[in-house]
Amino acid sequence: MPTVYYLGYRSLFVTLTAWAAIVLAAVACSVGVIQQAALASWAPGLDAAVQAEPVSAAGGWLLESLPWVVGAGLMASVALLVSAVGLLMRLEWARRAFIVLLGVAMVAQLASVWLQHRFLQSLVDAAEVPAVLPGGAVTAAALLTGAGALLACGGLGWVIVRLMSPKVRREFVA
Repeated sequence: MPTVYYLGYRSLFVTLTAWAAIVLAAVACSVGVIQQAALASWAPGLDAAVQAEPVSAAGGWLLESLPWVVGAGLMASVALLVSAVGLLMRLEWARRAFIVLLGVAMVAQLASVWLQHRFLQSLVDAAEVPAVLPGGAVTAAALLTGAGALLACGGLGWVIVRLMSPKVRREFVA
């Protein structure tokens, strides 16, 4: 069987994945900067509001860690933008970094399901009127969030598998 060299071969999958990630990461970076500015302007009032109106332990932890979560999201957006540009240039380190970032995104997606459930549950527990959000609505929200997270993780996993395939790996420069 003759040896086939893929000199100059550029798969449409990698190009479209890189451009989609560049656009989404650029938007996420812009939103992250706006979130940082909003958080900086809310910080004094947020502390006063938490002191005036006690929240549950989970809600308090979420409010305390909000600056770290927003900062981590901004850093991940910048890392995704850099690795997506490298992916478009077919650099091997960028392909590996992109795969790692997709794995981190899958873990973050699953963790966000738990965080959303805890936050919603703390709102229900803190409500004056227990009938504001009936148990069925909370369960339906948890199921829909979980199904959406599993669907997103499946799509990200598919992209990881495609980026790790031998056909795609051949077009990257070490």
